[in-house]
Amino acid sequence: MNTPVPPPPPEGAVAEPPVEQKDELDLTPLVPPPLVAGGDENIPLQKIDDDINRPFESFPTKRWWIAFLAVQPLALFFLVAFVYTIGVGIGSWGNNQPVGWGWAITNFVFWIGIGHAGTLISAILYLLRQKWRTAIARFAEAMTLFAVICALQFPLVHTGRPWLAAYWLLPLPNSNDIWVNFRSPLLWDVVAVSTYGLVSLLFWFTGLLPDLAIARDRAKHRVRKLVYGFLSLGWTGSNRAWQHYEKAYLLFAGLATPLVLSVHSVVSFDFAVSIVPGWHTTIFPPYFVAGAIFSGFAMVATLIIILRKYFKLEHLITKDHLDVMNRIVIATSLMVGYAYAIEFFVAWYSGSQYERFAFVNRAMGPMAVWYWMMVACNVVIPQLLWFKKIRRTIKYLYPIVLLVNLGMWLERFVIIVISLTRDYLPTSWGSFAPSWVDVGLLVGSFGLFLTLLLLFVRFLPTISIAETKAVLPGNQPNGGHHE
Repeated sequence: MNTPVPPPPPEGAVAEPPVEQKDELDLTPLVPPPLVAGGDENIPLQKIDDDINRPFESFPTKRWWIAFLAVQPLALFFLVAFVYTIGVGIGSWGNNQPVGWGWAITNFVFWIGIGHAGTLISAILYLLRQKWRTAIARFAEAMTLFAVICALQFPLVHTGRPWLAAYWLLPLPNSNDIWVNFRSPLLWDVVAVSTYGLVSLLFWFTGLLPDLAIARDRAKHRVRKLVYGFLSLGWTGSNRAWQHYEKAYLLFAGLATPLVLSVHSVVSFDFAVSIVPGWHTTIFPPYFVAGAIFSGFAMVATLIIILRKYFKLEHLITKDHLDVMNRIVIATSLMVGYAYAIEFFVAWYSGSQYERFAFVNRAMGPMAVWYWMMVACNVVIPQLLWFKKIRRTIKYLYPIVLLVNLGMWLERFVIIVISLTRDYLPTSWGSFAPSWVDVGLLVGSFGLFLTLLLLFVRFLPTISIAETKAVLPGNQPNGGHHE
């Protein structure tokens, strides 16, 4: 259709300037992508039940058995190293003078950090009403419990005779006509970690109740019905039951939230309250918390990628979930990188020659290769996640999160071992080399962790059914627009 041409102005008249056509402002609200791929108002809720319950209702597949049997040698390696340590003593480790703390405390701090993402995703993001957490919260909560179990093995085996010494780790004043030393940061660890583990367990189990009731109602075998019926605690799904459930879940979320900050802060006090150069710094509590969230989210991404592919849950655990998690990985990577830089500044600004030498030794000493590997894995490589294509492409993303896990273990190794190899006096300097027992405890702890994880996905729902249904567009009061 031809546009009409306006007539020319009469002679002597001043031509008016053409009026610019302004684009009308589009006031259409921005609608974020759905949290369930393909989810709309007509998606059958029965399909959600079937997809989430299928992995533990059917017989174990060949791939599950292959994965389970593949990690058993690692778990057996841990058992052998654990028993050997108890029989021979911790002299079988690579610890020496001056490196009195070696891989055991490194592994302990590493596993405690891994468990932080679960509480953050479940508790803090729940309080902030972040609905994208629904698909990964249950799995992250379980990962928290298994990481704490792995972490607790190292203080136990470090006592040498757990059946005699482990009892003394518990803060029980006057139980043996003796007071425990509450000024010891190691006792703070016991109180903080045990509290963290207990609250995480209650939080995880409370969230499981509605889904356990669904598993009970769907069970066809009598034994399965009895077991899930016992675990569901008589859940009826009534309005009153849901009200009590929401209050209890909110209460545990409120209790768990400060633990995210307190637990790893207390663990950092093991080092910060000492006078060892490289440890005695006030930046350790926030530095350790940021590092724990960093490594925790990387571990969640490492395992959730395999889970969604193996059980065909790509429509429930979408690439949008991975994208958001990777953004948090970027943010915490920047925090960790800032902490690395500020440590050098504070060491220089302090005027202490011992502090200066401790950090120069990390970057330029005989074990500097581990320091620069740590910087590359934790600061440099995660910056690739700024690119959207890398954040959402599995073949690019997976190596990055694996390297982050490696880098966070190296961070603890650098802080603990390298700092101890160079003491105040050159005559007390030394080195460190792990023994086969150290290697067995480290590698075997991954076997223990993966064994517990495979058993979890075999017998319990890995995704919250109730919360997944709640985020479907047709089930939201605002007409499908996510908050």
